[in-house]
Amino acid sequence: MIIGVLRERFPGEKRVAVVPANVASLIQAGHSVRIESGAGERAGFSDSEYSSRGATIASFAEVLQAEVLLGVRWDIPADVREEILAGIRPGQILIGSWDPLAKKADLQPWVEKGATIFALELLPRITRAQSMDILSSMATLAGYRAVLLAALTLPKIFPMLMTAAGTLTPAKVFVVGAGVAGLQAIATAKRLGAAVSAYDVRPAVKEQVQSLGAKFVELELPTQAAEDQRGYAKEFGEEVYRRQRELMAKVVAQSDVVITTASVPGKRAPVLITREMVAGMQPGSVIVDLAAERGGNCELTRPGETVVEHGVTILGPVNIPADIPHHASQMYSKNITTFFLYVCKNGQIALDSEDEIIRDTLVARGGEVVHGILRENSGQPSQ
Repeated sequence: MIIGVLRERFPGEKRVAVVPANVASLIQAGHSVRIESGAGERAGFSDSEYSSRGATIASFAEVLQAEVLLGVRWDIPADVREEILAGIRPGQILIGSWDPLAKKADLQPWVEKGATIFALELLPRITRAQSMDILSSMATLAGYRAVLLAALTLPKIFPMLMTAAGTLTPAKVFVVGAGVAGLQAIATAKRLGAAVSAYDVRPAVKEQVQSLGAKFVELELPTQAAEDQRGYAKEFGEEVYRRQRELMAKVVAQSDVVITTASVPGKRAPVLITREMVAGMQPGSVIVDLAAERGGNCELTRPGETVVEHGVTILGPVNIPADIPHHASQMYSKNITTFFLYVCKNGQIALDSEDEIIRDTLVARGGEVVHGILRENSGQPSQ
Protein backbone atom coordinates (compact mmCIF):
# COMPACT_ATOMS: atom_id res chain seq x y z
CA MET A 1 0.00 0.00 0.00
CA ILE A 2 1.03 3.62 -0.48
CA ILE A 3 1.34 5.34 2.90
CA GLY A 4 1.26 9.13 3.14
CA VAL A 5 2.41 11.41 5.95
CA LEU A 6 1.33 15.05 5.76
CA ARG A 7 2.74 18.03 7.59
CA GLU A 8 0.49 18.60 10.61
CA ARG A 9 -2.05 21.42 10.16
CA PHE A 10 -3.31 21.62 13.75
CA PRO A 11 -2.33 25.05 15.18
CA GLY A 12 0.92 24.81 17.16
CA GLU A 13 1.44 21.13 16.36
CA LYS A 14 5.13 20.33 15.82
CA ARG A 15 5.02 16.55 15.85
CA VAL A 16 5.11 14.28 12.80
CA ALA A 17 3.26 10.97 12.56
CA VAL A 18 6.18 8.88 11.27
CA VAL A 19 9.88 9.45 11.98
CA PRO A 20 12.70 8.25 9.69
CA ALA A 21 13.58 5.31 11.97
CA ASN A 22 10.19 3.70 11.34
CA VAL A 23 10.14 4.14 7.56
CA ALA A 24 12.26 1.02 7.08
CA SER A 25 9.79 -1.29 8.86
CA LEU A 26 6.97 -0.06 6.63
CA ILE A 27 9.03 -0.58 3.47
CA GLN A 28 10.18 -4.02 4.61
CA ALA A 29 6.51 -4.98 4.96
CA GLY A 30 6.04 -4.17 1.25
CA HIS A 31 4.63 -0.65 1.48
CA SER A 32 5.87 2.60 -0.04
CA VAL A 33 6.06 5.80 2.01
CA ARG A 34 5.45 9.37 0.86
CA ILE A 35 6.40 12.22 3.16
CA GLU A 36 5.24 15.77 2.51
CA SER A 37 8.28 18.01 2.18
CA GLY A 38 9.06 19.64 5.54
CA ALA A 39 6.69 17.38 7.50
CA GLY A 40 9.33 16.50 10.09
CA GLU A 41 11.30 19.74 10.28
CA ARG A 42 9.60 21.11 13.39
CA ALA A 43 10.41 17.86 15.21
CA GLY A 44 14.03 17.88 14.07
CA PHE A 45 13.75 15.38 11.19
CA SER A 46 14.96 16.59 7.78
CA ASP A 47 13.73 15.50 4.36
CA SER A 48 17.14 14.00 3.68
CA GLU A 49 16.80 11.69 6.70
CA TYR A 50 13.54 10.35 5.31
CA SER A 51 14.85 9.89 1.79
CA SER A 52 17.95 8.09 3.09
CA ARG A 53 15.63 5.54 4.73
CA GLY A 54 13.73 4.92 1.50
CA ALA A 55 10.82 7.36 1.74
CA THR A 56 9.78 9.56 -1.18
CA ILE A 57 9.64 13.30 -0.45
CA ALA A 58 6.52 14.55 -2.21
CA SER A 59 4.20 17.52 -2.57
CA PHE A 60 1.03 17.95 -0.57
CA ALA A 61 -1.11 16.84 -3.53
CA GLU A 62 1.00 13.74 -4.12
CA VAL A 63 0.89 12.67 -0.49
CA LEU A 64 -2.87 13.21 -0.37
CA GLN A 65 -3.25 10.58 -3.11
CA ALA A 66 -1.89 7.84 -0.82
CA GLU A 67 -4.15 4.91 0.06
CA VAL A 68 -3.40 5.36 3.77
CA LEU A 69 -2.74 8.64 5.59
CA LEU A 70 -1.07 8.50 9.00
CA GLY A 71 -1.49 11.64 11.10
CA VAL A 72 -0.99 12.98 14.61
CA ARG A 73 -4.08 15.18 15.02
CA TRP A 74 -7.03 14.89 12.68
CA ASP A 75 -9.29 17.05 14.88
CA ILE A 76 -8.21 20.03 12.80
CA PRO A 77 -10.18 23.30 13.19
CA ALA A 78 -12.63 23.92 10.34
CA ASP A 79 -10.75 26.94 9.00
CA VAL A 80 -7.63 24.88 8.21
CA ARG A 81 -8.97 21.39 7.47
CA GLU A 82 -10.72 22.11 4.16
CA GLU A 83 -7.53 21.84 2.14
CA ILE A 84 -7.07 18.24 3.25
CA LEU A 85 -10.75 17.35 3.42
CA ALA A 86 -11.27 18.38 -0.22
CA GLY A 87 -8.85 15.67 -1.35
CA ILE A 88 -10.16 12.78 0.77
CA ARG A 89 -11.62 9.90 -1.27
CA PRO A 90 -14.14 7.18 -0.37
CA GLY A 91 -12.33 4.18 1.07
CA GLN A 92 -9.16 6.13 1.88
CA ILE A 93 -7.79 5.05 5.26
CA LEU A 94 -7.06 7.70 7.89
CA ILE A 95 -5.31 6.69 11.10
CA GLY A 96 -4.36 8.84 14.09
CA SER A 97 -5.84 10.86 16.93
CA TRP A 98 -9.37 12.23 16.43
CA ASP A 99 -10.75 12.89 19.94
CA PRO A 100 -14.03 11.42 18.70
CA LEU A 101 -15.81 11.23 22.05
CA ALA A 102 -15.44 14.98 22.65
CA LYS A 103 -15.49 16.23 19.04
CA LYS A 104 -18.11 14.15 17.29
CA ALA A 105 -19.28 17.10 15.19
CA ASP A 106 -15.76 17.71 13.87
CA LEU A 107 -15.55 14.07 12.84
CA GLN A 108 -18.69 14.15 10.68
CA PRO A 109 -17.26 15.87 7.55
CA TRP A 110 -14.60 13.16 7.31
CA VAL A 111 -17.22 10.45 7.77
CA GLU A 112 -19.33 11.93 4.97
CA LYS A 113 -16.34 11.68 2.63
CA GLY A 114 -16.54 7.92 2.99
CA ALA A 115 -13.13 7.51 4.59
CA THR A 116 -12.24 4.52 6.76
CA ILE A 117 -11.26 6.11 10.07
CA PHE A 118 -9.28 4.61 12.94
CA ALA A 119 -8.98 6.60 16.20
CA LEU A 120 -6.02 5.39 18.23
CA GLU A 121 -7.12 7.00 21.49
CA LEU A 122 -9.90 4.38 21.61
CA LEU A 123 -7.46 1.48 21.85
CA PRO A 124 -8.44 -0.99 24.58
CA ARG A 125 -6.09 -1.05 27.57
CA ILE A 126 -4.88 -4.60 26.99
CA THR A 127 -1.41 -6.12 26.86
CA ARG A 128 -1.51 -6.71 23.08
CA ALA A 129 -2.16 -3.03 22.45
CA GLN A 130 0.49 -1.53 24.74
CA SER A 131 2.97 -0.87 21.93
CA MET A 132 0.24 1.05 20.05
CA ASP A 133 -1.01 3.10 23.00
CA ILE A 134 -0.61 6.75 22.01
CA LEU A 135 -2.35 8.01 25.17
CA SER A 136 0.19 6.35 27.45
CA SER A 137 3.12 7.53 25.33
CA MET A 138 2.01 11.14 25.28
CA ALA A 139 0.95 11.09 28.95
CA THR A 140 4.46 9.96 29.90
CA LEU A 141 5.91 13.09 28.31
CA ALA A 142 3.18 15.33 29.75
CA GLY A 143 3.90 14.14 33.30
CA TYR A 144 7.61 14.78 32.86
CA ARG A 145 7.07 18.21 31.33
CA ALA A 146 4.58 19.27 34.02
CA VAL A 147 7.22 18.90 36.72
CA LEU A 148 9.74 20.96 34.75
CA LEU A 149 7.17 23.72 34.25
CA ALA A 150 6.44 23.71 37.98
CA ALA A 151 10.14 23.77 38.89
CA LEU A 152 10.78 26.76 36.63
CA THR A 153 7.77 28.66 38.02
CA LEU A 154 8.11 27.90 41.74
CA PRO A 155 10.18 30.55 43.60
CA LYS A 156 11.99 27.72 45.41
CA ILE A 157 14.25 24.86 44.39
CA PHE A 158 13.02 21.28 44.60
CA PRO A 159 15.79 19.48 46.54
CA MET A 160 16.89 19.88 50.12
CA LEU A 161 20.27 21.60 50.39
CA MET A 162 22.47 21.86 53.47
CA THR A 163 24.83 24.78 52.97
CA ALA A 164 26.96 27.18 55.00
CA ALA A 165 24.16 29.68 54.49
CA GLY A 166 21.63 27.37 56.08
CA THR A 167 19.42 24.42 55.21
CA LEU A 168 16.90 24.66 52.39
CA THR A 169 13.95 22.33 52.86
CA PRO A 170 12.67 20.32 49.89
CA ALA A 171 9.64 21.49 47.94
CA LYS A 172 6.42 19.61 48.64
CA VAL A 173 4.81 18.27 45.48
CA PHE A 174 1.30 16.77 45.47
CA VAL A 175 0.26 14.79 42.38
CA VAL A 176 -3.46 14.20 41.89
CA GLY A 177 -4.00 11.14 39.73
CA ALA A 178 -1.52 8.27 39.50
CA GLY A 179 -2.10 7.17 35.94
CA VAL A 180 0.70 7.23 33.38
CA ALA A 181 1.13 11.03 33.53
CA GLY A 182 0.89 11.10 37.30
CA LEU A 183 3.42 8.32 37.83
CA GLN A 184 5.89 10.00 35.49
CA ALA A 185 5.36 13.31 37.35
CA ILE A 186 6.04 11.54 40.65
CA ALA A 187 9.22 9.94 39.34
CA THR A 188 10.47 13.22 37.84
CA ALA A 189 9.73 15.26 40.97
CA LYS A 190 11.54 12.65 43.09
CA ARG A 191 14.56 12.79 40.78
CA LEU A 192 14.64 16.56 41.29
CA GLY A 193 14.68 16.04 45.06
CA ALA A 194 11.15 17.06 46.04
CA ALA A 195 9.11 15.53 48.85
CA VAL A 196 6.29 13.93 46.86
CA SER A 197 2.84 12.72 47.81
CA ALA A 198 0.08 11.50 45.50
CA TYR A 199 -3.57 10.57 45.45
CA ASP A 200 -5.71 8.49 43.12
CA VAL A 201 -9.28 7.25 43.34
CA ARG A 202 -8.00 3.75 42.58
CA PRO A 203 -6.60 2.25 45.80
CA ALA A 204 -4.79 -0.38 43.73
CA VAL A 205 -2.17 2.15 42.55
CA LYS A 206 -0.93 2.74 46.11
CA GLU A 207 1.87 0.23 45.65
CA GLN A 208 3.00 1.88 42.39
CA VAL A 209 3.12 5.30 44.05
CA GLN A 210 5.11 3.98 46.99
CA SER A 211 7.52 2.10 44.71
CA LEU A 212 8.54 5.48 43.29
CA GLY A 213 9.34 6.80 46.76
CA ALA A 214 6.23 8.94 47.19
CA LYS A 215 3.67 8.96 49.98
CA PHE A 216 0.19 7.76 49.02
CA VAL A 217 -2.56 9.98 50.43
CA GLU A 218 -5.56 7.89 51.41
CA LEU A 219 -9.03 9.40 51.38
CA GLU A 220 -12.08 7.47 52.50
CA LEU A 221 -14.23 7.52 49.37
CA PRO A 222 -16.54 4.91 47.75
CA THR A 223 -14.52 4.60 44.53
CA GLN A 224 -13.86 0.88 44.15
CA ALA A 225 -15.12 0.75 40.54
CA ALA A 226 -12.89 3.54 39.26
CA GLU A 227 -12.26 2.10 35.78
CA ASP A 228 -14.56 1.06 32.96
CA GLN A 229 -14.26 -2.30 31.19
CA ARG A 230 -11.83 -0.80 28.65
CA GLY A 231 -9.41 0.29 31.40
CA TYR A 232 -10.21 4.01 31.26
CA ALA A 233 -11.17 6.26 34.17
CA LYS A 234 -14.89 6.47 34.95
CA GLU A 235 -16.84 9.59 35.81
CA PHE A 236 -18.21 9.78 39.36
CA GLY A 237 -21.18 11.66 40.74
CA GLU A 238 -20.79 15.20 42.06
CA GLU A 239 -21.18 14.00 45.66
CA VAL A 240 -18.01 11.88 45.37
CA TYR A 241 -16.08 14.79 43.86
CA ARG A 242 -17.37 17.16 46.57
CA ARG A 243 -16.22 14.82 49.34
CA GLN A 244 -12.91 14.35 47.55
CA ARG A 245 -12.33 18.11 47.47
CA GLU A 246 -13.07 18.42 51.18
CA LEU A 247 -10.57 15.71 52.10
CA MET A 248 -7.86 17.01 49.77
CA ALA A 249 -8.07 20.64 50.90
CA LYS A 250 -5.61 20.18 53.78
CA VAL A 251 -3.02 18.40 51.62
CA VAL A 252 -3.31 21.07 48.90
CA ALA A 253 -2.81 23.86 51.43
CA GLN A 254 0.44 22.26 52.63
CA SER A 255 1.85 21.78 49.12
CA ASP A 256 4.21 24.02 47.18
CA VAL A 257 3.26 22.39 43.89
CA VAL A 258 0.06 20.60 42.88
CA ILE A 259 -0.03 18.70 39.60
CA THR A 260 -3.46 17.48 38.50
CA THR A 261 -3.97 14.80 35.85
CA ALA A 262 -7.58 13.63 36.26
CA SER A 263 -9.64 13.34 33.09
CA VAL A 264 -12.40 11.12 31.72
CA PRO A 265 -12.51 10.38 27.95
CA GLY A 266 -15.14 12.50 26.22
CA LYS A 267 -16.16 14.31 29.41
CA ARG A 268 -15.33 17.61 31.05
CA ALA A 269 -12.52 17.12 33.55
CA PRO A 270 -13.77 16.95 37.17
CA VAL A 271 -13.12 20.07 39.25
CA LEU A 272 -10.92 18.91 42.13
CA ILE A 273 -9.22 22.17 43.18
CA THR A 274 -11.70 24.91 43.99
CA ARG A 275 -11.20 28.64 44.20
CA GLU A 276 -11.31 28.37 47.98
CA MET A 277 -8.61 25.68 47.99
CA VAL A 278 -6.36 27.92 45.88
CA ALA A 279 -6.89 30.76 48.36
CA GLY A 280 -5.72 28.43 51.14
CA MET A 281 -2.36 27.79 49.49
CA GLN A 282 0.80 29.72 50.33
CA PRO A 283 1.68 32.65 48.02
CA GLY A 284 4.21 31.52 45.45
CA SER A 285 2.71 28.04 45.17
CA VAL A 286 2.14 26.53 41.72
CA ILE A 287 -0.62 24.43 40.18
CA VAL A 288 0.01 22.65 36.88
CA ASP A 289 -3.30 21.48 35.44
CA LEU A 290 -2.72 18.72 32.88
CA ALA A 291 -6.49 18.48 32.33
CA ALA A 292 -6.66 22.04 31.01
CA GLU A 293 -7.75 20.93 27.52
CA ARG A 294 -10.77 19.22 29.12
CA GLY A 295 -11.76 22.30 31.10
CA GLY A 296 -9.29 21.80 33.95
CA ASN A 297 -9.19 20.12 37.36
CA CYS A 298 -8.75 23.54 38.95
CA GLU A 299 -11.69 25.89 39.01
CA LEU A 300 -9.44 28.83 38.04
CA THR A 301 -7.61 27.17 35.15
CA ARG A 302 -7.75 28.84 31.76
CA PRO A 303 -6.59 26.53 28.94
CA GLY A 304 -3.36 27.70 27.34
CA GLU A 305 -2.88 30.51 29.84
CA THR A 306 -1.06 31.30 33.09
CA VAL A 307 -3.29 32.67 35.84
CA VAL A 308 -2.20 34.20 39.15
CA GLU A 309 -4.82 34.22 41.90
CA HIS A 310 -4.20 34.77 45.64
CA GLY A 311 -0.48 34.70 44.86
CA VAL A 312 -0.77 31.18 43.40
CA THR A 313 0.31 30.59 39.81
CA ILE A 314 -1.98 28.26 37.84
CA LEU A 315 -0.60 26.86 34.61
CA GLY A 316 -3.03 25.46 32.04
CA PRO A 317 -0.77 23.97 29.36
CA VAL A 318 -2.40 22.42 26.28
CA ASN A 319 -0.98 19.89 23.83
CA ILE A 320 2.17 19.46 25.91
CA PRO A 321 3.68 16.73 23.70
CA ALA A 322 3.93 19.27 20.87
CA ASP A 323 6.45 21.15 23.01
CA ILE A 324 8.70 18.07 23.05
CA PRO A 325 8.24 17.22 19.37
CA HIS A 326 11.33 15.13 18.74
CA HIS A 327 10.79 12.44 21.35
CA ALA A 328 7.00 12.79 21.18
CA SER A 329 7.16 12.06 17.44
CA GLN A 330 9.51 9.16 18.06
CA MET A 331 7.09 7.53 20.51
CA TYR A 332 3.97 8.34 18.51
CA SER A 333 5.56 7.01 15.32
CA LYS A 334 6.34 3.69 16.98
CA ASN A 335 2.74 3.45 18.19
CA ILE A 336 1.08 4.27 14.87
CA THR A 337 3.37 2.15 12.68
CA THR A 338 2.90 -0.81 15.02
CA PHE A 339 -0.86 -0.36 14.77
CA PHE A 340 -0.79 -0.05 10.99
CA LEU A 341 1.33 -3.16 10.55
CA TYR A 342 -1.06 -4.99 12.89
CA VAL A 343 -4.24 -4.09 10.96
CA CYS A 344 -2.74 -4.38 7.47
CA LYS A 345 -2.63 -8.03 6.44
CA ASN A 346 -1.29 -9.06 3.02
CA GLY A 347 -1.62 -5.55 1.65
CA GLN A 348 -5.20 -5.08 2.87
CA ILE A 349 -6.67 -3.44 5.96
CA ALA A 350 -8.35 -6.04 8.14
CA LEU A 351 -11.80 -5.11 9.46
CA ASP A 352 -12.22 -8.09 11.76
CA SER A 353 -15.01 -7.20 14.18
CA GLU A 354 -13.95 -10.08 16.43
CA ASP A 355 -10.57 -8.43 17.09
CA GLU A 356 -11.07 -5.93 19.91
CA ILE A 357 -8.13 -3.77 18.80
CA ILE A 358 -9.70 -3.28 15.37
CA ARG A 359 -13.28 -3.14 16.65
CA ASP A 360 -12.58 -0.55 19.32
CA THR A 361 -10.57 1.80 17.09
CA LEU A 362 -12.61 1.63 13.88
CA VAL A 363 -14.78 4.74 13.99
CA ALA A 364 -16.25 5.02 10.51
CA ARG A 365 -16.35 3.46 7.07
CA GLY A 366 -18.59 3.67 4.01
CA GLY A 367 -19.97 7.05 5.03
CA GLU A 368 -21.27 5.87 8.40
CA VAL A 369 -20.12 5.90 12.02
CA VAL A 370 -19.68 2.26 13.00
CA HIS A 371 -18.19 2.55 16.49
CA GLY A 372 -20.63 1.23 19.09
CA ILE A 373 -20.14 3.94 21.72
CA LEU A 374 -20.35 6.78 19.19
CA ARG A 375 -23.49 5.35 17.62
CA GLU A 376 -25.12 4.94 21.03
CA ASN A 377 -24.29 8.54 21.95
CA SER A 378 -25.79 9.77 18.67
CA GLY A 379 -28.94 7.73 19.10
CA GLN A 380 -28.09 5.38 16.22
CA PRO A 381 -28.43 1.63 16.75
CA SER A 382 -25.15 -0.25 17.17
CA GLN A 383 -24.14 -2.56 14.32
